[in-house]
Amino acid sequence: MDRILIHEVGPRDGLQVEATVVPTDVKLDWIRRAADSGVDIVQVGSFVRGDKVPQMADTDDLFRILVKEDHHALLSGLVLNEKGLERALEVGVPLICLGVSASETHSRKNTGMGTEDAQRRIIATALAAKQAGRKVQVSVQSAFGCGFEGSIPEDRVMGIVAAYLEAGLTSISLADTAGHSHPDQVRRYVQKVLELHPAAEITAHIHNTYGLGMASVYAAMDAGAKAIETSFGGLGGCPFTKVAAGNVATEDLVHGLQRMGLRTDIDLAALIGVAKDVSTHLGRDLPGCVHKTGPITAKVTA
Repeated sequence: MDRILIHEVGPRDGLQVEATVVPTDVKLDWIRRAADSGVDIVQVGSFVRGDKVPQMADTDDLFRILVKEDHHALLSGLVLNEKGLERALEVGVPLICLGVSASETHSRKNTGMGTEDAQRRIIATALAAKQAGRKVQVSVQSAFGCGFEGSIPEDRVMGIVAAYLEAGLTSISLADTAGHSHPDQVRRYVQKVLELHPAAEITAHIHNTYGLGMASVYAAMDAGAKAIETSFGGLGGCPFTKVAAGNVATEDLVHGLQRMGLRTDIDLAALIGVAKDVSTHLGRDLPGCVHKTGPITAKVTA
């Protein structure tokens, strides 16, 4: 856990389910502050149709502005298909994230394709992104269960992982889209991926739908995951899953790590400030804890 990477996905996963569109200048402020707080990656948005996901309609414009600036964090964007990749390449996205859902139902709701077709197209698109000189991360969505289908067979998840690895795609996110994961399952899946490819760079994307988010995150880190995807204030959820619920909160995870003497390079106060501003702007409490309670500023000793 000494250098666990933090991938802030609030601007994308956090906002995509919001009914009221956040103005571009407000998003820019949140993204800039998060990107300069010391976290490692910030996901700016997704390259989807604006009429389908209105909150993401300004993703191209955000990147056109942000890639011209110097930030501590690497900027990432989510791509669902070939057209999305064209847009991402055009605006200079440094890290391109793509994914395949292990749930047939979720895959069709999210992309209009079944899992098999999506896997074939996403692998080809990811390889095209690599050929264009971009960093690439691929994910298995609904890896730990599905709100529509329930349990997802483990061999289906590992089959998608194996296909990624065979194609030379070794940066892999295991995504708990429906929030069904539990710590033992997460630990086992991370270990199984590392058995397939010991040098794989594994990211865990865990939702807190049923309250096990933070426990599952720590299980992933303990098993060898290199990065965790979190959202400011715990905001978010997939609009195409059955029960959309928030992510693990970025500031909560950073607070926990810093209590153990880890990732003290990250400006926790800055992250808390962003979460508070997001809460104020949206006019409601967010599910995260530390932006409401305040941090414990020193280690507790026995």
